[in-house]
Order: sequence, then C-alpha cells, then structure tokens
Amino acid sequence: MNAAAILAAAREEAYATPLDTLDMSDPARFAAGKQLPFFERLRKEAPVHFQPNGLYGPFWSITTYKDIMATDTNHKVFSSSHGITLVEPRSEELKAPMFIAMDPPKHDDQRKAVSGIVAPGNLANMEELIRSRTIKVVEALPVGETFDWVQRVSVNLTTQMLATLFDFPFEDRNLLPHWSDVATTVGLDEAAMDAREAELQKMLKYFIGLWNQRVNAPPKTDLISMLAHNPATRHMPPREYMGNLILLIVGGNDTTRNSMTGGLKFLNEFPGEYDKLRANPALIPNMVSEIIRYQTPLAYMRRTAIQDFEVGGKTIKAGEKLAMWYVSGNRDETAIPDADRFIIDRKNVRNHLSFGFGIHRCVGNRLAELQLKILWEELMKRHPRIDVVEQPTRVPSSFVNGYLSMKVKIPA
Repeated sequence: MNAAAILAAAREEAYATPLDTLDMSDPARFAAGKQLPFFERLRKEAPVHFQPNGLYGPFWSITTYKDIMATDTNHKVFSSSHGITLVEPRSEELKAPMFIAMDPPKHDDQRKAVSGIVAPGNLANMEELIRSRTIKVVEALPVGETFDWVQRVSVNLTTQMLATLFDFPFEDRNLLPHWSDVATTVGLDEAAMDAREAELQKMLKYFIGLWNQRVNAPPKTDLISMLAHNPATRHMPPREYMGNLILLIVGGNDTTRNSMTGGLKFLNEFPGEYDKLRANPALIPNMVSEIIRYQTPLAYMRRTAIQDFEVGGKTIKAGEKLAMWYVSGNRDETAIPDADRFIIDRKNVRNHLSFGFGIHRCVGNRLAELQLKILWEELMKRHPRIDVVEQPTRVPSSFVNGYLSMKVKIPA
C-alpha cells in the first residue's frame, strides 16, 4: 500500500473512531504511519482532548499550533520536572533525571554546561569534518542496487557525529545508536524492561569510565569533559548522569537520523519538489527546515500542570499530564498554509514546532540543520536522484517519529 492509500484508510478509521476512545499515545498508529488523520480530526473537533484511559495513564492532548506554543512557553505553569514522555518510571529508584526534564534554575545551569559545544564558533570548526565524512559515505553508496538508506546513511552519519561530540572511542561508536534505541523503547513487559535497565547500566558503566578519564584531565570541548568540569554538573549522582547521557544521545541521534531518512522519502512522494531541487540546489537550506517540520522527529513533549489552568477553553488541573503534539501542530492549516504539502521553498519555513519553544528549545538545532544541509549538498553533486523502492518500516513509538529501515536505489 502506498503512502496515499495508507492515509486514505487512516482517515476513514480516524473519523469512525469515537472521540472518547481515541488514544494518541498508542504506538501502533505511528508504526503503521497513519497518525496524521487522527490529529487532523482532533484539531477540528477536540483540539484540547482528554483521554482518561490512555495506554500510559490519563492525559490531555494539545494539538493546535497556537495552544502548543502557549503551553510550551509557559514553564511556570507547565512543568517538565515529572518527565518529558507520557510513560512513568516503574519506581523512584529507576528515574533518570535529565536537564530537559527539569525546571529553572537547575535546568538553566545544566543546559548551559553543554551548550558551548554547539556555539557558532564550534560549529564552524566541525563543518569540515562533517563534510569530509559525508562525502566518504555518499561516494561509497552503491549504484544500481537496492540498499537500506537508514543504516547506510542516516545511522552511519549520525553515529559518527555522536562519537565526535562525546569524544567517544570511534571503534565502539555503534554502541551509541544501540543505546539510543534501548533508551527510547517503552511499553514492554517486565522482563523486557529489566533487560532495558540492564543495558542502560552497561551504558552508564562505560560512560563512568570516560568521565573518570576526563575529570582528571584538563578541560576539553567534548560533552563529557564539559559535564565533568562544570560546577553545575560535576557532582551529579549516577542516575542523573545517566539521564543526561540519554538526553544527549537521543537528542543527537533521533532528530537528525530520522530527518535524513524523511527528507528522501518526502522528495519521492512530491516529485515536483525533487525536480525543483535539482533545478536549484540553492534551496537546500530552506528545504532542510521544511524536512524537519514535515518529519517532526519527536512527535510530542510532555508537561505536567502545577496549577489549574485553562487551555483552549478546557481546564487542565494541577497534577494532570499533557502531550504537546508537535507532529500535529506542524500540520495545523490555521498556522501553516498548505501544511500537508512538502514545499521546499516554503516561506517562513523556520516557524515550525519540531525543536520546541521557550526555555527547552532544542539546544542542538543548528547542528542538526548543518548536518542535513551538508548531506543534501553532497548528494545533489553526486546522486541527484535516489528512488525509494518500498514503504519504510517505522519505529513503533508515539514519541520517536522515525524509521527502522527504508529500501532505496540509485539509478545506474
């Protein structure tokens, strides 16, 4: 079934489903690639929607651009300190605090500890390395045979970048996407969650070894050294170190990795835009922002109300959790004209929600854009056409909006 047929069937299902049973936290909809018509219906009929029997407990869905923006920028009412996903930890002992799941002032101090790695000067210093690695990967792509774009390009490039950001042993770099996948796996049985925790403990043990090396050496510009030498983070307990590692690994992996795959998928679905790109590669920087909007690599962020507050005419009570569905806000026609179309020369293209807004706006957004820009610049020089030959296999998650594999072919 092609993308259009999947959406048509999903739209029929979406409008036939009783609103009170509609649970957007169900990962099955995302795995099937049919989530968007359900959000379309919510925006029209219940833009602030309460689900009392969600897969991960009761929660509110915020689905319009306007309401998401108002919620995301109001950190005094909507707290991050209870977590950024709808999934609750099995116990207090298994919590892994991370700075994106903190409120000021601790959030601000810990974020500042690592933000220097994506400062403009540091990005400029990394650009040559990113480009040389990208050229090597692009030039090694096979012509005339089918291969998996996700593993060959998206995972490969983002893994190399992660290893650089952490100054991680390059020969062990494939552990990083593995741990990213483990960290974002949720909704499994007890045995599987025990196995997940065991893997994360292995990750922590490995990174404690790197911490001990860096803390006893002069400060450097990698993430571990920054954490080890900054007063706000150098005395973190182990679970907090684990939480921040998960944040930095997932943040450095999923946004870029899934946008690298999504971009090629969208150009194949909108061949007129692919023609437009071939005719004018100068559109690449603008296209990168459109890819990130259209993909929305993280589908939502959770907040928890710390006082009763009205959003969209509904009262969210203190203690209730809500999902700001970025993936829905980015398709809101009232804020983004022709939002369901992928348009590489779209005006005001950076006004998307994918990086969030307010104090929690993605710290690495410029690095993600740089990696995507370089990839498409080098692809267009060498492989101006790449065909997607079958529908991608998607991640079974309502949080990570991504891909496990996508088969493609470069015409001879």
